[in-house]
Amino acid sequence: MMMNKIYSVITGTGSCIPTNVIAGKHFIEHSFFDGGVKIDKENEEIIQKFADITEINERRYIDDSQLNHDIGLIAAQRAIEDAGIDKESLDYILFCHNFGDVKLGSNRIDMLPALAAKVKLLLGINNPDCVAFDLIFGCPGWVQGMIQADYLIKSGDAKKVLVIGSETLSRIVDPHDRDSMIFADGAGATILEARETEEPTGILSHKTQTYASHAEMLTMGHSNNPYDSSGNAYIKMKGRKLYEFAVVTVPQLVKQAIDKSGIDVKRIKMVFIHQANGKMDHAIMKRLFKLYGEDTVPEKLVPMTISWLGNSSVATVPTLIDLVLKNKIDGYQINNGDYAVFASVGAGMHINAIVYKF
Repeated sequence: MMMNKIYSVITGTGSCIPTNVIAGKHFIEHSFFDGGVKIDKENEEIIQKFADITEINERRYIDDSQLNHDIGLIAAQRAIEDAGIDKESLDYILFCHNFGDVKLGSNRIDMLPALAAKVKLLLGINNPDCVAFDLIFGCPGWVQGMIQADYLIKSGDAKKVLVIGSETLSRIVDPHDRDSMIFADGAGATILEARETEEPTGILSHKTQTYASHAEMLTMGHSNNPYDSSGNAYIKMKGRKLYEFAVVTVPQLVKQAIDKSGIDVKRIKMVFIHQANGKMDHAIMKRLFKLYGEDTVPEKLVPMTISWLGNSSVATVPTLIDLVLKNKIDGYQINNGDYAVFASVGAGMHINAIVYKF
């Protein structure tokens, strides 16, 4: 007779998609620099080429009065409501982000107290045994938060964990950098609960790697505009090198996670991958299936939101999951018993993946 095991299962999801739609025309009056020299091209051409490369046509920014923890709170409230749980029963709140709260026009990071603690306060949770802390892990932060929550549940220390992925990259981008058009704001959240069962379910396996030797691909730095004397630091990315790194390493790590789960790759119904660059994500999937000797990627495997939501860092994967589970992305539906992969890559350089059974 098989013994029951404890598995970590998603029981509720929520997201907060800002209502401010930022199309390409938003950048038409920007002055773009590269290597300290103003780019000698019309902005219409720069914006169109950017959209062609990344597949990003729109992105979302938060309201001027909002902060990161505000949208994280909204996503958390929706996940708690979706799960139908008593918020006082939460054992942990994990808030995954990179830059804390940044006020409009300040470019100064506020992480004290932790954003998780701010959310706990605003949720009105009085239980002191509900522990709230932040996790800083680049764009793969929410996936890593889920992995940490799984460890907490498997240890027996937790039964219910709220994992939030929220970021306001619009507050930390360099307006003189073409790459600034990639980034967006948003929040997603999940409730992960312990389930004791004989049949494997929920999180089946996971894998994480850190390539610190490649950390220079995504860092903080000065403005591309040599005349900027503000002293502000902005998010900086070596796009081509990051693309090449991700296309090689992410498929290998995802394969390790799938192999660890014991699931045949052909049984994977959906891959929820970090929305960083449309063409990069497609290339990663093609490489993954080649590792299994497959020449084609199954249709309707990878839902995408990058064309209209942009790259909201830690928020992309939980937002994507929430939208699919609530039937808000045409042509994509998850059914009970389906297998999926959650995967991300970003500053660190960190890579991670989870194999999950719904």
